[in-house]
Amino acid sequence: MAKWRDVKQNRVQEEKSNNSKLKSPKSDLASLPSRLKAFLLDTFLITTPILYIVIYLIMGSGEEFSQNRAMGWGIIFFVHSIIILILWLKNGQTPGLKAYDIKLVDNLTKQRVSVIQVLVRYITTLFAVVSIFLLFTPFFNKDKKTFQDILSNTIIINDK
Repeated sequence: MAKWRDVKQNRVQEEKSNNSKLKSPKSDLASLPSRLKAFLLDTFLITTPILYIVIYLIMGSGEEFSQNRAMGWGIIFFVHSIIILILWLKNGQTPGLKAYDIKLVDNLTKQRVSVIQVLVRYITTLFAVVSIFLLFTPFFNKDKKTFQDILSNTIIINDK
């Protein structure tokens, strides 16, 4: 409880404003549901067209794709990685992130991510999607960071 002298000299208001400044970085973090929705939207908007182009235009048919699955998936992952990496480096947003007004930034500076961070994030994202246990990392982490956020030192924040 504040003393009368502190209230009169407006020191109480300053303390409250300092507390709100300390809490603001946490409020900038995007919620887990919006990050998941952005990921799923990117899957449909980016990966699905690449999949169809590789199967029907490059490989010729579904039968050819099934006979050369390693080559087909290699092409899909290569093209997908190039598109995602360029979008993350250019503006920190993929179509899914932009749709939900969230952005990928460096954890410390809150600025654009570096090439190394983007490469580490993409590789660890693939690893986390394949691994079932790593998908639950945000639920055991008090900062709600995913496996790829921790290893690449990036975060996804609200872009408003």
